[in-house]
This record gives sequence, structure tokens and C-alpha cells, in this order.
Amino acid sequence: MKKIAEHLQTVGLVLIFTALVVSQTWPAARPAPLFLAGLGLVSLIAYFLLHAGRLKQRMKRRAFLYSSNLLLIIVLVIGIVAVVNVLLSRHHHRFDFTAARVHSLSDQSIRVVKALKTDVALKAFFREGNMSRTRMEDLLKIYAYHSPRIKYEFIDPDKNPGLVKRYEITDDGTTVLEAGDKDGRITGVTEEEITNALIRITREKKKTLYFLEGHGEVSTEIDGEDGASIAKDELVKMGYEVRRQTLALSDTFPKDCAVLIVPGPKKDLLPTELETISKFLKDGGRAFFLIDALVTPGLVPFLARFGFKLENDLLIDPASRLIGGDYFMPFVDQYESHEITRNFRYATFFAVARTVDGIEPRPENVLTFSILGRTSAEAYAKKDFVLKDKMTMKEIEFDKARDKAGPLPLAAVATLKNGSPGSAEPQGSSATGKEGRAAVVGDSDFFSNRYFNFSGNGNLFLNIVNWLAQESDLISIQPKTSNPRTVQLSPAQGSLIFWFSVVILPLIVLAVGLAIWLRRRAL
Repeated sequence: MKKIAEHLQTVGLVLIFTALVVSQTWPAARPAPLFLAGLGLVSLIAYFLLHAGRLKQRMKRRAFLYSSNLLLIIVLVIGIVAVVNVLLSRHHHRFDFTAARVHSLSDQSIRVVKALKTDVALKAFFREGNMSRTRMEDLLKIYAYHSPRIKYEFIDPDKNPGLVKRYEITDDGTTVLEAGDKDGRITGVTEEEITNALIRITREKKKTLYFLEGHGEVSTEIDGEDGASIAKDELVKMGYEVRRQTLALSDTFPKDCAVLIVPGPKKDLLPTELETISKFLKDGGRAFFLIDALVTPGLVPFLARFGFKLENDLLIDPASRLIGGDYFMPFVDQYESHEITRNFRYATFFAVARTVDGIEPRPENVLTFSILGRTSAEAYAKKDFVLKDKMTMKEIEFDKARDKAGPLPLAAVATLKNGSPGSAEPQGSSATGKEGRAAVVGDSDFFSNRYFNFSGNGNLFLNIVNWLAQESDLISIQPKTSNPRTVQLSPAQGSLIFWFSVVILPLIVLAVGLAIWLRRRAL
């Protein structure tokens, strides 16, 4: 009992420190830290009462100075630990040390989440045994970390049949998003789906995209390799309304058109169609032209009005052979500075493409003109080329006298002056703003089902559409991949590591411990 009384002050300080740690670590366990803190104070008071005489004597001696210094240091350490705990609990920060940042959101998602102006509630219906629940929980924690407007809860469908009926949940793994009077739902567990769902339910108005038909264009209704159904599905996921427009005639041109997409026509457009599209652009409309090589010569002078120079050539890139392509599939891995290509780090591939450059001097109606990407330096352009089923190496070799050496541009964008200032609200301008925008890519195959998921092709297509529609927050996020980091060891190296770590090192520690014990015993 006497020994316990001698160490009551230590017991009291330990109890108070433990109470502080418990209060910060387990806020729900409120009675426990209060009890420990009270017990610690009682221990300190008992110590001072039991040793009052001895403390008075120590106050007169030099030893009191050292004791008081020690007590002050202990109090300061406890105070610092308490302050640090309070600060960390109020100012939480995450660190992601993985090379691929697999535990972080993309910069685009962070911008979307921080720009939220209304609270968003997410109800995740996942059974306890659902393997995707952990992944979704990790993702939603990161979203909630970046914005206090994100609130989420997980609901087990088996235990909450009332909520299942209310929200009409039919599939395990469905997440319902609610923002004011708007709602949406997703069934996937990816950052792209969550971010785009957030944008859809917080956006004021849905914009409509029209794909032109009637000239042999790539169709969004075809599921085969030559169709573009994948691109359509991705645009719908982003919240766009996707429709088809047969012929761009003035009396049938849609007034709700946010972006007109001309996806690789095989025949020239009618003169009346060209005039309708020209008026649409001059009135602040937006258009995306995907023009293949060796076809539609009538579009060359038309696009020249808006600053685009389309050469009658075919791009050939020998470097594509090194990555499994052929000579007629140039690739782009270096991009010019533009909002579309900002933070874009993926190679894009184009099949049977042509050069798309800018006209100098720039037409007066063109406000800005930007090249998006260029081919590799090994690529070159052959003018007036005739593509045949079988080509010899001599026919496609670089000819210094006739061919143009790379790097060569094959995608460009321009902003255009409004041609009718002061007029009534222009056609399509209500959704897109007053300035017109146009984009031209010298190939239409790159966004087809065959190549859409090939490297960054789909991302580039969607980014261009989003820029044209002034929806730069809508994104296509490339899935993060973590490369396995393994060490290859030979049998000899593996044996050496085993013997050193499992046998030799423990024996050394044991020998040192025995030596110290024997030496102390001999003293």
C-alpha cells in the first residue's frame, strides 16, 4: 500500500493523459474519459495530502527545483499532445503516397465537388456481403473529405424494405443521389460515374447534341465496330440529350441544338446545308466536324471560312509500327496548350487521317485559333494519294520533293465572332453563349466503337464536345491502375535473405542480450 501511495502522482498523470486520448479517439465514449480524468485528479490530490510534510521540506531544498521542472515538462507535454489532438480532429488532411494516386480524386472531380452550391445526399443500397461496398465507401469518404455538402449513408436492402420500396431499388449496389428536388441513380462504383451523376443532378438545364446523318456518316445507332453507340452512351451518362438530324436544312434545323456533330460524311453536304450550318455558327452555334482523308472536297472551302485549312493528303506514320499499328494510323502523344488538352496525358490514335491546320492570315471572323495535337516527327503527309488494297513500301516511302515532314497538325479548334450582334436571341445561343465555336479533327474513326476505348481516344472526343458545349466540368476520367511492384530474386538471394533475417539476425540479438545479462549479473 505504501508503494502505491509513493506513485500516486504518476498514476494520476497517466490517467489524465489516457482520458485526453480516449476523448479524442472515441468521442462517443463520453463517460469513460470523464471517469478517468476524475480518477486521475483524485490520485493527484491524495498524493499531495499524503505527502504534504515531505513536499514542504522539498520546497526548501534544491531538489524541489528539479522536481518542479520535471512536473512542468510533463504538464507541457500533455498540453501539447492535447492541442495537437484537437487541431488534427478539426483539420483533417489526407495524404496519398501511391504512384498512381489510386486513393485520390482527379483534379476535375475535386473542382466539381468544391463548386457544389447545394447539399447532395447519397444513399448507397449495398448488402453487407457486396464486394463493391468497400470500394464505394472509400470513394464516398474522399468525396465527403473535399466538400461538406456531400452526405452519404449505406443502407442494407435486406434490413430496410421500406426504403427499398420508396426508392424503387431493384439491383443491389444502386446509389441514389438527391439534390433539392432533383435526383439520380448509378449502379457502378467508379469516380467517373459518381462525378458525372453529381453534375447531372446539380445542373440547371440538359443540353441537346445532334449527330448529322444523310451523307454516309458514322451512326450512333450501330453497335458494330463501325458504329458510334459507345460514344452516344458516354454522352448520355454525362447528362446530354443525344439526337439525330437528317440533313441540316434551315426549315428543319433544331432550335435547341447545343452542338452539331458532323461525324465523317462520305458525301459532300448540300449547298443549302452548308449555308444553314454557316448561319448557325455565325449566330453563336457550336459545331464539331470529323472529316476523313480523301473524301468530301466540298467541306474544304467551307471550313476555310472559319480559319481551318484541310489539306488533300494522307498522314503516314512509320512510328506506329513500333506500337502494333500500321503506317496509316498516326498517333499523337504531345498536345498544345488548351482547355481541352489540359492535364491530358494519354496517346490518341487516328486511322486514315488528314492534316488540319490554320489559315494565315486568320479570317476576320475568327477570334482565336488553336491546334490541339500534332503527329510524331517521324510522320509525313502525302498529297493527292490514292489508297489501294495492297501497298508496296516504295509507294508509301517519304519523298522529300513532294511529301511534307512531321510533326503535322490533325486537330484544331476556333472561336468565332457572332455575325449578328444586337439581333434577337440567336439560334442555339441560349445554350451555348454568344461566340461561336468550331472543332475539326482529320479523322472520324478515332471515336467509333472500334477505337473509342483505345488509349485516350474516347477522352479526347468527349473533352472536345464538352468544350464546345461549355461544359468543361463534365469529364471522362481515365481509370487509375496500380502497377504491381515486385522484386525478382534468384534462389541464392532468397536463401540469403531467409538465413539472415530468420536465423542469423535473431541469434545476434539473443547473444547480445545474454552478454548484457551476464555482465550485469557479475556486477
